[in-house]
Amino acid sequence: MGDLKTCLDVNEQLYSRQLYVLGRNAMRRLRGSSMLVSGMKGLGVEIAKNLVLAGVGNLALHDPRPTCWADLASQFFLSEKDIGRKRAEASLAPLAQLNSDVRITTHDGPLTEAVLRGFQVVVLTDSTLEEQLQVGSLCHEHGVRFLVASTRGLVGQLFCDFGEKFTVYNPWEAEPLENNICHIHHISQGSPGILTVLEEAGHNFQHGAWVTFSGIEGMTELNDCDPQPIRALDRWTLEIGDTTAFSPYLQNGVVTEVRKPQTYSYEALSLSLEHPRIVAASDQEAQRACCLHRAFQALHKYQAQTGRLPRPWHLEDANKLVVLAQGLEPLQGDNGRKPNEPLDEALVRKFAMTSTGDLSPINSFLGGMAAQEMLKAASGKFQPLNQWLYFDALECLPEDGKFYLTPEACAPRDCRYDGQIAVFGDDFQKKLGKQRYFLVGAGAIGCELLKIFAMLGLGAGEGGGITVTDMDTVELSNLNRQFLFRSQDLQKSKSEAAALAVRSMNPALSVTTHTSELGPDTEHLFGDDFFSSLDGVASAVDSFQARNYVSKRCVHYLKPMLESGTQGTQGSASIFVPFLTEPYRVIAEDAPETAYPLCTLRSFPSTIEHTLQWARNEFEGLFRLTAETINRYLQEPGFLKETGAPQVLDHLKTASTSFLTPPQCWRDCVAWARGRWQHCFHDSITHLLQYFPPDKDTHLDYVLAAANLYAQTHKLPGSQDRDQVCAILRDLPTPAFQGQAHGPVFADDQELSQASARWDPTHLQELCSTLEKWRGTPLEPQLFEKDDDSNFHVDFIVAASNLRANNYGIPPADRNKSKKIVGKIIPAIATTTAVVAGLVGLELYKVVMGHQRLSSYRHSRLQLATPHLFRWIPKEPCVQKYRDMSWTSWDRLTVPAPAPGQPEMTLKGLLTYLQEKHGLPVTMLLLLDSPHCLYSRRWPEAQQNLQLRVTELVRKVTGQEPKPGQKKLVFEVSCEDEEEDTTFPPVHYSLCSGPPNH
Repeated sequence: MGDLKTCLDVNEQLYSRQLYVLGRNAMRRLRGSSMLVSGMKGLGVEIAKNLVLAGVGNLALHDPRPTCWADLASQFFLSEKDIGRKRAEASLAPLAQLNSDVRITTHDGPLTEAVLRGFQVVVLTDSTLEEQLQVGSLCHEHGVRFLVASTRGLVGQLFCDFGEKFTVYNPWEAEPLENNICHIHHISQGSPGILTVLEEAGHNFQHGAWVTFSGIEGMTELNDCDPQPIRALDRWTLEIGDTTAFSPYLQNGVVTEVRKPQTYSYEALSLSLEHPRIVAASDQEAQRACCLHRAFQALHKYQAQTGRLPRPWHLEDANKLVVLAQGLEPLQGDNGRKPNEPLDEALVRKFAMTSTGDLSPINSFLGGMAAQEMLKAASGKFQPLNQWLYFDALECLPEDGKFYLTPEACAPRDCRYDGQIAVFGDDFQKKLGKQRYFLVGAGAIGCELLKIFAMLGLGAGEGGGITVTDMDTVELSNLNRQFLFRSQDLQKSKSEAAALAVRSMNPALSVTTHTSELGPDTEHLFGDDFFSSLDGVASAVDSFQARNYVSKRCVHYLKPMLESGTQGTQGSASIFVPFLTEPYRVIAEDAPETAYPLCTLRSFPSTIEHTLQWARNEFEGLFRLTAETINRYLQEPGFLKETGAPQVLDHLKTASTSFLTPPQCWRDCVAWARGRWQHCFHDSITHLLQYFPPDKDTHLDYVLAAANLYAQTHKLPGSQDRDQVCAILRDLPTPAFQGQAHGPVFADDQELSQASARWDPTHLQELCSTLEKWRGTPLEPQLFEKDDDSNFHVDFIVAASNLRANNYGIPPADRNKSKKIVGKIIPAIATTTAVVAGLVGLELYKVVMGHQRLSSYRHSRLQLATPHLFRWIPKEPCVQKYRDMSWTSWDRLTVPAPAPGQPEMTLKGLLTYLQEKHGLPVTMLLLLDSPHCLYSRRWPEAQQNLQLRVTELVRKVTGQEPKPGQKKLVFEVSCEDEEEDTTFPPVHYSLCSGPPNH
């Protein structure tokens, strides 16, 4: 346990989302690590960016070579003014701005033994095979974890050597084994330390089990430590490691069983080249990877012989590389695979012809993968790569029969897109510039996508452009993973700050920003004219409701949709193309969780999630809803009588009667909080301080937080002085207690509801009279904010939840876990975001190029903790049938607008047209939105409405006019008399002029 004696501070607000992924101890290891990134082209800067955001302690950049035009295709921190400057020096300042916690330096000289021994982790990204072997040998000899990362066009290579004995403390991202938890009674100082458990029945730990500790007061060095082995001495006693140098144990704490650490053994690069351990999801992928393994070795030989890479799309150069690959020594089999089947010459040839390319999406993908492995190497968290990974996206190239690229079309032009032109040609670059794309969300994935768009030149040409919308502002916790934002952007609009940042990466980029949420309420902004002008939509939102809405818009306007998401080290990227793939839909495993029943929260909690939700409800009732009710009364005194006292009491009933007497000072706030504690959690003790020492337990935490929130609500100054609160509590009179002498008393909502029902007009008059005291002095409702650690919001909820958990015998949760649950925080880390954005960028290439084969596209799911990547071909859209009709969810039934001078269709004319033109049944049901029925033969008024013009009928039924600029009405049609429900394609009824649809 010696490692625990040196602990580095971790900025919880900055790294909050990452802490939920890595844990505190792994984060401390990162803060104490030193790493070297050699090569500062697009891949190198991507790796360095992810490491800086992750908060490594020291980072050295190594690249004395000058910047050239081809670098600008993916090196987002270099620009035209840096041409000729050393790449590492030019990259230093912008990388340093990402995180002031990280010390960043540059190194210009050779990577000697003395230099390498100063680092824990080293990665080479732009190096010869000779340099890789030399540096790899030195690192392996001296215990330095070593990686090689390389991208060539649409292909990437990653190699890891973490030494002969590399320990991983927690190989998985999942929570610890929570079925074996015990509360701590005492821990002795000694070698070994002796731990006794609080449970009457004893513990269930087996001899040799591995455990971690949390929530300990006093001997805090044990909290969040690496997993430790234990010896079970008896049913109540455990022997742990050396605790002699630790602080004395005071109280509380939980011991939790975890998975046993694992040890991995790695071969040096020189040995691994001959018999590579390759990570692959199938034998077919393994064979392809072995072929690429040989292609990379052949490329090194080609460079050594010619001093250059093969020229773009130069068949003669490519054939020479194929010959070199065929002449390599056979690979030795690994894991039962057969890597020496005949070389895939076509694959090697494509690799050779595109190897000069330098593409942002590939660098984003592999840079995220490599950075995650470096974080594993320093932290001992998650299962590392063993040992080679190959990735290619050659399916992005033109489909057979489309067009053939030539060396002339892909030759360098001394422009920022040379690295991309080398792969796709100049014509495709021009096509990228003309694209008009809509990015929904400028958070973590949105920032990465904007960076890729800037590097690709998407919308950077004549007629092109990107529109981005995000209603949020930049918060401190965003800076850890949303890399376009800096500290000076705090509280600024995300979309505007992100647009400003990417314009500096590519000044030609045309970006239009909005700060509105995409939804039904903003269809006046994002309507027919807007969506009709787009070439595609990229969704980077964090809710299923928002994704579904974006999908519906894309289906309606027949636009391709790029969709992505992350959670911790897991991520997904998907593509949806009109008429080619099925549209986006929420799959079962992604469905939102259901709400807890009220009866469970009120009376029968059984988990910490129940008590946390109860505490959150307490917060809302005490410090937001009640204040909002009083404020509304100040503006509209008559609303109480209009609404009725029982409804108002719903927001007031959780507050004690003292809430109706405004506090005048801090002492009044403490008194109120103490009374609230008494009411909710304990009604049997004779004095709070007599049984619960105020500086040591959750009870004082509750009083301190509740008093401060009460003070904030009443615009009074609060205090963080715990001793002062203790003094006030001692001075307060002992309240009158009720209930059994030594039993807990719980908040009884049924009793409060009965009290509400007993109110009569006299009570309402008394309430109105009392509320008059606030006239002219509105309260300050507390809107829950989880990311401000100084506002007491989370403090109150954690204390209230754990006190209630104690009442019901539920194991409490520490602050971090409680904050994650109640704040619905999605764990996040920059590496996953980068990988996902890279996968999205690859699908974007295919959409812009116009691929028409389903087999060209890929959905992706990844798990970086393992690591695993799964890519598969999307499904075709489901075909529905009715008699002779067949359709998919992309189809619609169109009704043209009347010719100039011709009258609009009547409802009868519309029904006849749908029957004769599209074959719909006579017994149809016509709906405009879900609640508005326009026609049913069972509807009494159906016959008299048949002669109304369609828009007249819409006005009659809905009471609304078509929106300004609206061009279509969209109707839903179903069959009334079929045994099975049939939902037909939507009817798009064109208006004479005008909008977005209903």
